[in-house]
Amino acid sequence: MEVHRHLDEELDELRNSVLRLGREAENALRRALHSLAERDTSEAREVLNHDDAIDQIEVEVDRRAIDIFALRQPAARDLRFVMSVTKMAPVIERIADHACNIARAAIDLNTEPALNNHIRIHQMGEIALSMLSAGLDAFTRSDAAAAREVIKRDSEINNLYNQIFHHLIELMAREPVTATRDARLLFVAKHLERIGDYVTDICELTVYMAEAAIIKHRH
Repeated sequence: MEVHRHLDEELDELRNSVLRLGREAENALRRALHSLAERDTSEAREVLNHDDAIDQIEVEVDRRAIDIFALRQPAARDLRFVMSVTKMAPVIERIADHACNIARAAIDLNTEPALNNHIRIHQMGEIALSMLSAGLDAFTRSDAAAAREVIKRDSEINNLYNQIFHHLIELMAREPVTATRDARLLFVAKHLERIGDYVTDICELTVYMAEAAIIKHRH
């Protein structure tokens, strides 16, 4: 019983660490998108300055998971949970990295004239942020059904990305003077598209954790 009590405590600590990592990544994305929309360079720099702290949380998650594997030898559902977390943590950290890249693009774009015709990029950002929040919530509740619903939304991001890609390519050809700005916007859109893919990975791992079902590549 003592061994089980220690395992439960360590699993709770691991869960809390990965949720903290998720909250930090979500906050980084939210602030990066806000810095882009509001042309707030100082906020963008704060996103970049906080990235090291997010990296340290990922290291903490790894350490806790390794300790559980080495010392507790979890089985069945607990084993699936720890395995899922070890795969999920680097995915969440990469989302934070993409948020930093969006913040860098915001800093560059804030030195150029304000943009009035890129509503779809802001829509894309809102969908990515909503997906991330819902995906992390599904993981928190071990809700496989909710995770599957989030996965379906990835097509929304992909469709918007395709629209933005073609629009910006046409704009660069038509107005070469705006090519540098448009390329930065295209990078922002690509970062958001990748975040949608990473949220899908999180949700696939949530389904595996909850149901022992591997759904990667099936949708």
